[in-house]
Amino acid sequence: MSDHTVLHVKGRVLVGPDEARDELWVVDGRISYERPRAEAVTVRGWALPGLVDAHCHVGLDHHGAVDAATSEKQAVTDRDAGTLLLRDAGSPSDTRWIDDRDDLPKIIRAGRHIARTRRYIRNYAHEIEPEDLVAYVAREAGRGDGWVKLVGDWIDREAGDLTPCWPRGAVEAAIAEAHRLGARVTAHCFAEDSLRDLVEAGIDCIEHATGLTEETIPLFAERGVAIVPTLVNIATFPDLAAGGQDKFPRWSAHMKRLYERRYDTVRSAYDAGVPVFVGTDAGGSLAHGLVAAEVAELVKAGIPPLQALSATTWGARAWLGRPALEEGAPADLVVYDDDPRTDVRALAGPRRVILNGRVIG
Repeated sequence: MSDHTVLHVKGRVLVGPDEARDELWVVDGRISYERPRAEAVTVRGWALPGLVDAHCHVGLDHHGAVDAATSEKQAVTDRDAGTLLLRDAGSPSDTRWIDDRDDLPKIIRAGRHIARTRRYIRNYAHEIEPEDLVAYVAREAGRGDGWVKLVGDWIDREAGDLTPCWPRGAVEAAIAEAHRLGARVTAHCFAEDSLRDLVEAGIDCIEHATGLTEETIPLFAERGVAIVPTLVNIATFPDLAAGGQDKFPRWSAHMKRLYERRYDTVRSAYDAGVPVFVGTDAGGSLAHGLVAAEVAELVKAGIPPLQALSATTWGARAWLGRPALEEGAPADLVVYDDDPRTDVRALAGPRRVILNGRVIG
């Protein structure tokens, strides 16, 4: 199909959670609700904005940085699953070349993870001490696309359990510097103890957030701090816990507790008004292309299907400052045979993926 083919998407175009239209056109790679004079190729079905994975890692696997060919495969896997906007929550690879490819998803980068020395997965992060945190945050704010990623907690081998990585003063100064530079800050947090300091220091988002409690959930809601639960990743906690049972029994038991209450945690946060978005944590040890599974997990946790759908479409795009299906927006959309509002499992089988106005595949 030519790059200049006019498309007519007909059926139900889900412009927003409360708005559906009967049709739209794609002209010169952009969305239009005005019928063009040119002949058009018709695509029928239920149309959604391109899905969002708000926590993934392109250019990373469980060993660290990967080559461009592997990064491309990761991006293609997401694209073919209908995921057309990625928030890359930390990668040691330079993936800027993807921005020049109109057949690959759009990426919003958070630079490289910033972790405490010997307190994260080897080869993933800048590993530094607190006195260097502000400087590294400034550096990654310059390398990213408006986000910086901290590792907020990790196993402390001396304590034998998860503990916070940074003193309160260090994160206050670092977050203030990121905000001064126009970047938002997010942090990996599994446990309970780092959350209050990070939120009161002004953080914008917490990844995983399994350590939320009835004491900290109201604080998140009051400050508007978003969470990206990555439930498809939290599903790995029992295996991780079993692997560390003998050496770190306290950590192992803690991970099991966090896993067992994961759905209650997410539902309680949602009920309190905490913004919840879809992310998979793909690219470390998890495969890409798991957004449909993550949406289904949010529904299993008790989030209403329409809100779970918004967490990977309209709501997620608004949060990230990217358009959905507005007039003149880049034509990044996915077409399904069935209404995903009725059953989110429809997301697992896109009929057509349209990226930058071109039908993919």
